[in-house]
Amino acid sequence: MARPPDVERRRQLLDGLIEAFADGGIGDRSLRDIAEAVGTSHRMLLHHFGSRDELLLAIVEEIERRQISVLPEASVEPADAMAAMWADLRRPELRPFERLFFECYARGAQGEQPFAGMLPGAVESWLDEVGAKAGEGSDPAMVRLGLAVTRGLLLDLIATDDTDGVDAAAEAFVDLLRRAQTNAAQTNSAQTNSAQTSAASLPASRST
Repeated sequence: MARPPDVERRRQLLDGLIEAFADGGIGDRSLRDIAEAVGTSHRMLLHHFGSRDELLLAIVEEIERRQISVLPEASVEPADAMAAMWADLRRPELRPFERLFFECYARGAQGEQPFAGMLPGAVESWLDEVGAKAGEGSDPAMVRLGLAVTRGLLLDLIATDDTDGVDAAAEAFVDLLRRAQTNAAQTNSAQTNSAQTSAASLPASRST
């Protein structure tokens, strides 16, 4: 009977894999090459992850989990939250993993296993977490738009390596969010003032 995987050892291997491939990525390396990079055997990787594809998926899911864990809290305005998230995700050291994410995402969208298992959680987990941190007043459509824009910018960055151009596009989206916040605040203020004026103009009720 096969020995069950050791959860702590699997975690150590996963941390080692992420650290080892932070610079050069995994690319088309064989499972033996991957094992050598983290000081273990390919049999041990198969024992803990099942296959090379499942190992890649585990790396993507762990990177996603780490990124979700550092999302800004509800006290941060949407524009500031977007700016902070982009500043974190655009870091060059994350590029290999973001490239791997889109590779796995595309294969999952085609129904290929085990990558299909990451869908639709790759969207819903972000929407749920951002919505929870943003609070009850958050707009689900805007949260989804922010995620779509962020991933589109990352895909652009991976494809073109045009850091200046993509950063400028990110800044333009942040500016749009700021303007939307300002307009919403002005509209709310005008509605409040109008309601107060209307209430003040009503005749006082007479006592009988």
